[in-house]
Amino acid sequence: MSHEPRVIGLVEDDPIMGESLVQRLALEGITVKWWQRGDEAAEALARERFQAVICDIRLPDINGAALFRQTVNRREAPPFLFITGYADIDQAVELMRSGAADYVTKPFAMDDFLARLNELMPKQDKSSCVLGVSDSMQALERLLRRLAQVRSTVLITGETGAGKEVAARFLHAESESAAKPFIAVNCAAIPPDLMESELFGHERGAFTGAAQRHLGYAERAGDGTLFLDEIGELRPDLQAKLLRLLEERTFVRVGGEHLLSFKARLVAATNADLTKQVASGRFREDLYYRINVVNVCVRPLRERPDDVRWLMERMFSEMSSRIASSLRGISSLAEDAALAHAWPGNVRELRNRMERAVTLAMGPWLMPHDLFPELEQAAAGADRIASLEDARLQAERRHIQRALALTDGEISTAARALGIGRTTLWEKMRRLGIKTG
Repeated sequence: MSHEPRVIGLVEDDPIMGESLVQRLALEGITVKWWQRGDEAAEALARERFQAVICDIRLPDINGAALFRQTVNRREAPPFLFITGYADIDQAVELMRSGAADYVTKPFAMDDFLARLNELMPKQDKSSCVLGVSDSMQALERLLRRLAQVRSTVLITGETGAGKEVAARFLHAESESAAKPFIAVNCAAIPPDLMESELFGHERGAFTGAAQRHLGYAERAGDGTLFLDEIGELRPDLQAKLLRLLEERTFVRVGGEHLLSFKARLVAATNADLTKQVASGRFREDLYYRINVVNVCVRPLRERPDDVRWLMERMFSEMSSRIASSLRGISSLAEDAALAHAWPGNVRELRNRMERAVTLAMGPWLMPHDLFPELEQAAAGADRIASLEDARLQAERRHIQRALALTDGEISTAARALGIGRTTLWEKMRRLGIKTG
């Protein structure tokens, strides 16, 4: 499976803006080659391939328009996204007529800028996606692949059921330690008085009932990965011992005397706000900084509707083949109902609902009441009907989301398919709370 790196060019003479863009785009998994002069950019663009170019119109030597005209007619010329001040809008519009892809006006909102840049970048083959097809999950995959090349401690944050352990397993699978153990520990599920023994192991006779030596999670992880989920649930004394484990890379079994080496990579996860726990004294500040070397956030499912359809299709295929179901597929009505749902339990809730629906559905197609049996109960006792305006807005949101999904999130193509202008579509997306990534 190939994962082509995303490399773009940036032509920006303002050092503050340039540095800011380089750092922000790095978080999106994009490598940026930055030039502060147009002649330097022209030389590099003549010999290297880039997936896009971000270019200021005003430069200290040649202007951005001249650079664009030198580049645009070359074979496999990259798309240009111009950055312009208010006074240069007419020139930016003229450049678009000459073949430039788009422009943004200073000052710009970063979300809007990233959405426009993503629209220009080549789309990843969805068949190669592992965590999701939304822009945010593709960016997460790229970040985890980079982190897999180093052994830094990683903290994964996100709501319950969003997929933190799935992300941790993906990180492990992409690393050189993929063939080594992956030991997952739910710190909230193990009784506090047993946690030390389970984490570090114990010697025979260390306490009543310790009939034989027990190897703990830290030892069993070997050269692989130790994944501590809900790390915020660790009691203070164990937080201190975990800090020592990370700093000294050694530990002692309960009741033991000999130092043992800790060789595994630690990946921690939490659905809690550890900064608040640090402020309240519930979580050690030094441990927080030690585990938060790199922070990875898994966004909730309600913020990535593209992944809802994708996950439903994958789960349906997996579950229907496992139980030899006669179901033919998922109805569009069920998809609409799923997209309208808030998914408080995230991917875990979706899996549970899909498993129940595939198992118990009676018709040839999965329907809304199969996924949400509570809808029938609510409808039976409902005494309120949604207004026509609410129904229209919900239908409009679903229709736009479907158009974006069918056009791989390309705003211009989706706007043409919907029969509206690009600016109109942007405004509707803003008003309806539809995000592209």
